[in-house]
Amino acid sequence: MLQTCIDLRSDTVTRPTRAMLDAMQGAELGDDVFGEDPTVNLLQERLAALLGKEAALFVPSGTMSNQICIKAHTQPGDELLCEVTCHVYNFETGGPAVLSGVMCRTIEGDYGILDVTQLEGKIRANDDHLVHTSLVCLENTHNRGGGRIYPLEKIQAIRSWCQQHGLKLHLDGARLWNAVVATGTAAREWAGHFDSVSVCFSKGLGAPLGSALAGSREFVTRAKRIRKLLGGGMRQAGVVAAAALYALDHHVDRLAEDHRNARIISQAIADTPCLRLDPPEVLAQGRLVRPAPGRPDRDRGRGRTLDRCRHPHLLSAQLRLSGRRRQIIRPLGWRCKLARRCNGDPTGRPVARQRHKEYEDQSYRL
Repeated sequence: MLQTCIDLRSDTVTRPTRAMLDAMQGAELGDDVFGEDPTVNLLQERLAALLGKEAALFVPSGTMSNQICIKAHTQPGDELLCEVTCHVYNFETGGPAVLSGVMCRTIEGDYGILDVTQLEGKIRANDDHLVHTSLVCLENTHNRGGGRIYPLEKIQAIRSWCQQHGLKLHLDGARLWNAVVATGTAAREWAGHFDSVSVCFSKGLGAPLGSALAGSREFVTRAKRIRKLLGGGMRQAGVVAAAALYALDHHVDRLAEDHRNARIISQAIADTPCLRLDPPEVLAQGRLVRPAPGRPDRDRGRGRTLDRCRHPHLLSAQLRLSGRRRQIIRPLGWRCKLARRCNGDPTGRPVARQRHKEYEDQSYRL
């Protein structure tokens, strides 16, 4: 029976559908640097309405979107507060420091979620020797927290705290659409508590590229100038803005399918003795899979092995599915050529088995 290999390394490996490509091909175009691309303008207007903001700005990537917002909110020598595993701090190549001269003060949350009490005492004193605390960044859903959705009441409390202390609040909402679908809470209700919001179209929504930021009209005017500074001004950008518009019309609701599949996979992992979920509860998207402590390298009842791989995310990220969705057979890679090639053996010869203790500190991303 033919078996399908599904790549679950990231929701960024999605590809445009045929219908999305058709929408891109038929897009009406203009020069967006001059503000004359009608498709980009339509996307920006629609997104601002969805998020309840005065204006929005289309940009090439989520990283650029976040970094534009940070730069627009701060001055060199400022400091922002963020959770220790957030994307802004870990996966944007030091952007706050390099592009804005801003330091990050990190706080360890509960799988990415901060409580307002953790922010108390984190604002620097008004002293010429110290940096100036000016911004708080949150991420919803939180990718490295296993797709955790920020409780709305925690966001509301942090917003009130920021207003009390004169700080701006930015949302990295690359996966905000997942939170919208999982909770039924409208995007504008999430976004309404933030001074700026970044959202992405190229992850679970399937567009080939593109993100956007939103905020007040004055803020977006400043952000547009920074976009130009960072090389993000695009000319006939409607060809990709059309993909984002198509995604908003046809793909947001389909994230519910991703969530259902994530729960199926999570249950399969939870039922596997040699693995454990981290965090243990089923969330909207994104998982960490870890070897269960104290288990040997072989589950003798099922004949599974853990072959050492230099790229463990490749192992857990490929699942072999049988004919029906719920019949998840087992994670690929622990005894397949992919794992052996990851170890530098293109012939696919068997790799020596390693004791399980060598894997206790390794994380497997789903």
